[in-house]
Amino acid sequence: MDRDISQAQSATGASATVAFIDLAGFSAIADVYGDAAAIDVLEIFESMVREALAGYEPPIKWIGDEAMLSFPEPEVAIPALGALLQACRKEPRLPLTRAALNHGPVIRRAGDLFGSTVNIAARIAALASPGQLLATQPIADAAAAKGILVRNLGKVALRSVADECPLYEIELAPSPDPAWIDPVCKMHAPYASYRRAAPEGPWFCSPRCEEAYRKSPQTYPLAR
Repeated sequence: MDRDISQAQSATGASATVAFIDLAGFSAIADVYGDAAAIDVLEIFESMVREALAGYEPPIKWIGDEAMLSFPEPEVAIPALGALLQACRKEPRLPLTRAALNHGPVIRRAGDLFGSTVNIAARIAALASPGQLLATQPIADAAAAKGILVRNLGKVALRSVADECPLYEIELAPSPDPAWIDPVCKMHAPYASYRRAAPEGPWFCSPRCEEAYRKSPQTYPLAR
């Protein structure tokens, strides 16, 4: 056991800023529109990730529709992720993204990253709402220093993490209006090709999403 710990410590040579980003409505798109449509959306997303981050060359690990990225420090991660999130927001074929950033020591092994810094980033990403970027204190401090809007959300309990974690929302892309988020596929209006399905109630990007919601509204909670 001591030897295993020693080997892990020797692999912990540096810190990294770890990012997770995924498509909030990907599973629903597969359920409502079919796997082929979901793969088309995923391929658009993958292409946009590669294009937006081409100048930064971060390692990219794909976990389904989720990308894990790593950067040397927050000051590098913030503009890179900002470019990506803004590009995704402007793309009408993509649902809203969810993202998280954390900075700290990591264990590098076989081209991958491990450790509590990665685990916390993943836990935070799971808490993000559609269109939201959540981050920890080091990221918030770096963003505030650049004049980026930062909101203190207080301390939150994370699964399998002993201490509560101070959490911040960072506005690298415009905040979405909850009234214009399709509760099913998490597309965000208004785009010229979309219309509200009814004068009141949730906005839907298509009759198919509206039908799915009417059949099972408890499956698709409204954005807050």
